[in-house]
Amino acid sequence: MNYFSRIVRLMHINFVLMRYNLDDIIFKTPWFYPIRFLSCFNPWRWFSKNKLSRGERIRLALENLGPIFIKAGQILSTRRDLLPDDIADSLAKLQDQVPPFSGELAKQIIETALGAKISDVFREFDSNALASASIAQVHAAVLLDNRVAVIKVLRPDIKKIIERDLDLLKTLARLANRYWAEGRRFKPIEMVAEIEHTLLDELDLMREGANASQLRRNFLHSTELYIPEIYWPYCRSNILVMERITGIPVHNIPALKAAGINMKKLAETGIQIFFTQVFRDSFFHADMHPGNIFVATHNLENPQYIAVDFGIVGSLSTKDQRYLAENMLAFFKRDYQRVAELHVASGWLPPNTRIDQFEGAIRAVCEPIFERPLKDISFGQLLLRLFQTARRFNINIQPQLILLQKTLLNIEGVGRQIDPDLDLWTTAAPYLEQWLKKQVGVKAFLRRIKENLPYWSEKLPEIPGLIFDVLQQTKEHQEYINFSKKIHHLHNCDKQPIKKYFLLGLSSGLLGCFIFYFLKLAGSN
Repeated sequence: MNYFSRIVRLMHINFVLMRYNLDDIIFKTPWFYPIRFLSCFNPWRWFSKNKLSRGERIRLALENLGPIFIKAGQILSTRRDLLPDDIADSLAKLQDQVPPFSGELAKQIIETALGAKISDVFREFDSNALASASIAQVHAAVLLDNRVAVIKVLRPDIKKIIERDLDLLKTLARLANRYWAEGRRFKPIEMVAEIEHTLLDELDLMREGANASQLRRNFLHSTELYIPEIYWPYCRSNILVMERITGIPVHNIPALKAAGINMKKLAETGIQIFFTQVFRDSFFHADMHPGNIFVATHNLENPQYIAVDFGIVGSLSTKDQRYLAENMLAFFKRDYQRVAELHVASGWLPPNTRIDQFEGAIRAVCEPIFERPLKDISFGQLLLRLFQTARRFNINIQPQLILLQKTLLNIEGVGRQIDPDLDLWTTAAPYLEQWLKKQVGVKAFLRRIKENLPYWSEKLPEIPGLIFDVLQQTKEHQEYINFSKKIHHLHNCDKQPIKKYFLLGLSSGLLGCFIFYFLKLAGSN
């Protein structure tokens, strides 16, 4: 994407903002407030008779700007503790009300991918989209063996659109990294690279199918979460065929209540599922906005979630898991010194950070929040406040934690919609304590030995040879040291005798050369 294309795209973004009268939001920011008078020159303010609410205008603008902006809106829609209700309600429509593309075009894409006519593969195919999202849309179908299925089809030319916007984001990230010292602390270039990696992975539906299969194995006999089966013979990189599920969308609160679902249990189960994926499996669904979650109705007292759309998943290393668990428990216990120490030890803050200063900053943020009842505390709000506080300590946001942070915010937002009295802390703390106990102590030590025993037994025959190599290298190293000492000793000896011997040797050599030359000359005569 050249500079001209970037300028055109930026002009288009500004055009869309002006079209939906959103330039006033931009001009209210501190950077643009001094030139807010320019909004008076927006022609849509003069002639437009559009009476849409601000939430609807934001939603329509995001839809016009493309998949990356829609994704941002989907994330924000669950944060009702951060957004006014009218904006959150409008953004929620991005999850399943994105305008679909032609059903005939979807049919052509499927036939091209499979190399066969629709009728040769499916008994039934509905050309009307069952659901439509920013990157793909879903059609209902029935296989020839009567299994009910859905077909996920990528939008045409979606890769070019995403690459265009990613190129623009990279440019903005480079500018922020060069000219915005405050933003540089948040590693904009690395964050855009992470977004790029995630979105490009989401464009490969074979990868999504593999993610779904892994999650299905992890929860195969679970009563808390159900993952639909993938029908692999019909899957390609741009189409995904899977089992069709039935359930109530998790954001349809009136329908859930009308069905008699235990809402308190449902909200707590959602938190437990999240922590199970993160700490038991280290493999979690990282796109759990309300449009991707349904609730089964076969067990009203112990409801089961059903998840779809597995394009974005995340994982954490054992080190990240441990630091995350210990950080959260330290927050629960108000052990701010431990929180500060863990932030430094985990690499989230520079090693030269003053622990006492950061501890004091955390205490100033957390104490007023923890004075409220636990059910009224928003972990998302607390997280944002902590990031704002940590800016002056040069906080180092780890790329592998971006997806986790986003997912936790989504889960909390969904849980609070289901049960406004949800106590995230009380639900999560016992699980975290139990997980940490499994990581330390004699049982954990014996378990790690058991896990590594096959590897150790495989390497055992090589140990004598490795010991011999080490000893040989040590011997050679010692001989080299001894030789170096001798050279050093000679170098420090009296230089005068060495000089005399050197001159004597040089003179003898030259004399020998002359004698050899004259003898040869005499012989030739």
